[in-house]
Amino acid sequence: MNIYLEIFTCFAKIGAFTIGGGYAMIPVMQREIVDVWQCIANDTFVNFIGIAESTPGPIAINMATFIGSAEGGVFGAALATLGVVLPSFLIILLNFV
Repeated sequence: MNIYLEIFTCFAKIGAFTIGGGYAMIPVMQREIVDVWQCIANDTFVNFIGIAESTPGPIAINMATFIGSAEGGVFGAALATLGVVLPSFLIILLNFV
């Protein structure tokens, strides 16, 4: 499968099925990215958590951006960020329609 499609679908699934905010998404991201997908080592994932906590903005979006960038460059970072944000955006949008 295309790496960019995998990045987007993985983070869209995380964004759609995780309830509780960014900190609740971290264990789900770790399971998907480190254990299932096996594209990033656990040490690198823990380093991304530290960087995401010190960077301004929501931690889930920062984590998605860093992981997407590590796997797919700038386009991967954009797709991972879009994937984690899009489900919540669509739910909010449908609530107002």
